[in-house]
Amino acid sequence: MSKVVKSVISRGCLNPVTGAGRTSVDTGFSAKLELVDKICYLGDMLSVDGDADAAVEARIGMSSGSWYHCLLTNKDVSLIMRGRLYSSCVRSSMLHGNETWPVTRENVVALQRAEMRMIRWMCGIKLKDRFPSKELRERLGIDDIALVLRQNRLHWYGHVLRKLDDD
Repeated sequence: MSKVVKSVISRGCLNPVTGAGRTSVDTGFSAKLELVDKICYLGDMLSVDGDADAAVEARIGMSSGSWYHCLLTNKDVSLIMRGRLYSSCVRSSMLHGNETWPVTRENVVALQRAEMRMIRWMCGIKLKDRFPSKELRERLGIDDIALVLRQNRLHWYGHVLRKLDDD
């Protein structure tokens, strides 16, 4: 199990530190810090401009790992059970930390495309078969990822509203 976890964690941060014009800053304590555009921190990509593009790309990359393929395409497992496995394993890793992302429309579209690719794959449907996304989600018993994003953000917002001022 630890090998699987290590490979999944490392997949999200293949290039842990990137920067176009790298320069360094002297901290005054005989140490220099390198300035970068993006950095992997605790398995999530943080960028200097504060957008969620790097985090969304990293999370989509993590969710397309191969360790769960045998479960999600197994014909002996019902579609409803595959949908539950997808929601609990794949989608939860894809949306980890999304409550604090400054999500744009492009980020939502990228997540929806990645999710629909996996849903079609689980159902054994090709893109050219032209099945409606809503029908495929109903077969698996899962909600649209945009709705789940919104629910997660509202859930987090509720925690923020209930937080005491002295915390």
